[in-house]
Formats: sequence, C-alpha cells, structure tokens
Amino acid sequence: MFPIKTVLALLILATGSLSASDAALQRRLSPEEIDRLASSSGGAGTSGLPAVTTTVLYGDPAKAGLYSIQLRVAPDTVIQAHTHKDARTATVVSGTWYFGYGKKSVPEAVRKLPAGSFYTEPAGDPHFARTGSDGAVLLITGYGPTDTKYLK
Repeated sequence: MFPIKTVLALLILATGSLSASDAALQRRLSPEEIDRLASSSGGAGTSGLPAVTTTVLYGDPAKAGLYSIQLRVAPDTVIQAHTHKDARTATVVSGTWYFGYGKKSVPEAVRKLPAGSFYTEPAGDPHFARTGSDGAVLLITGYGPTDTKYLK
C-alpha cells in the first residue's frame, strides 16, 4: 500500500499534467488577435493565389489532426476547379462567396453564399469559387493533412 502523501502527490501531478495538456489545446482569439497572426498566400490546403491570404487559427493543415484556417479573398478573385484529400467544412464570415461543385467553373453551377452561409468540401470532390466586388472572408476546418490539386 502507498502512503497517503504519495497518493496525493501523484494525484496532484496527474491533475496538473492533464490541465497543462488540455490548456495546450485551448485557443481563444479575438478578431484583433487573428489580425496579428502570421499570414501567407500559400500553405497546405490553400489556393496558393496571391489574392488569397491564409491564416492558420488552429492545428497544422500539413499534419494529421484537426485544423482551422481563415481565408481572406480579395475582390474579383477566381479559384479554378480543384480538390483536397480531406473533407472540409466552411463558413462565410463576411462578404459574398460564389461557390460551385464540378470539374469546370461554369456559371450555372455557382451558388451565391452571403455572410453566415455554410458549405462542405467533401474529400476528393472537385469544386471552384470566386468573389465579387466585396471579396470574402472564410473559416475552413478539416482534418489534415490536406492539400490542393488543381484540375487540368
């Protein structure tokens, strides 16, 4: 049998260890804090276009695990048909996003998605998008690793 002091010490260490581990997974960001995070026009799961700025909010899209990214897409940007190897969900945070499914960007396949809209990007399912004169901000979440493969 272990002495009570040893048991209490082990419980405190285990509880402290769990709390530190849980704390590493916790993330709260205000819009101002998001604006101060590093951004790029490339990276895993992004279009790679200069008109699209990507900010990683959580996780690492290039590695296995849950990730969330914010895309800021400039006005009048066209993203040609492409796929991702992971299933993703997206919410239009601001602006208007014109999104369609298919191997070619055709006007009749596009749906206008205003701020507050939600859509999915199933794994391997070709899709395309564009913005109008107001651009758009999107929040995309998936389970990596992700990629972007444009169709020819």
